[in-house]
Amino acid sequence: MNVLRIAVGDHVVLRKAHACGGSEWTITRVGADVGLVCAKCGRRVLLERVLFERSVRELRRSAATSPQEES
Repeated sequence: MNVLRIAVGDHVVLRKAHACGGSEWTITRVGADVGLVCAKCGRRVLLERVLFERSVRELRRSAATSPQEES
């Protein structure tokens, strides 16, 4: 199984839009569960990592993530 490499501060676009209409989220917690904050309304959610990885459409790395961390 291939694990998606994510870091706190990365931005993701999920398959389904949030109820507020926003589809971009910021990662706030990484582990067995992934914490997310909606970029439009600020709502915080916690998803199981397996469910999160199935829901990701696009991963946008934050500027703070260095290329060394990605290897």
